[in-house]
Amino acid sequence: QLQLVESGGGLVQPGGSLRLSCAASGFTLDYYAIGWFRQAPGNEREGVSCISTIYGGTNYADSVKGRFTISRDNAKSTVHLQMNSLKPEDSAVYYCAADWNPYSSLCTIVPKKGQYTYWGQGTQVTVSS
Repeated sequence: QLQLVESGGGLVQPGGSLRLSCAASGFTLDYYAIGWFRQAPGNEREGVSCISTIYGGTNYADSVKGRFTISRDNAKSTVHLQMNSLKPEDSAVYYCAADWNPYSSLCTIVPKKGQYTYWGQGTQVTVSS
C-alpha cells in the first residue's frame, strides 16, 4: 500500500521549534516532488513549502520564509520540515504530499487540482503559551 506518514507535530511555545517528517511507505520518493501544506480550522488549505526531485529546488510561502527549511533524504525516503521561530498563526494540521515530477528542479505550493497524488493523514502543530 502506498502511503505517506507525517510525524513530529505537537505543542510548542511561541518562538520554539519543531521538525516535521514525512516518510513514504510502499514506494520511494526519488521521483516525487514533496510539498507541505497546512490547514487551520475555518481556513482553506495552504501551501507551505515544497522541494523538487533534483538540484534541491525549493519554494516557501511568504509567511514562513526565513523560518522554515525543507530538506529531503532520498536514501531514507523521508522529507523534513524544520520550523523555527514558530508563531501562533502557524498552528494547523500539516500534511505532506507527493507529486510525480522526475528529473525536475521545480516544485509548486500552488498545485493544480489533483497534481499531488499521495497525501498523508496530517500531524497537528499547536503554537501556544
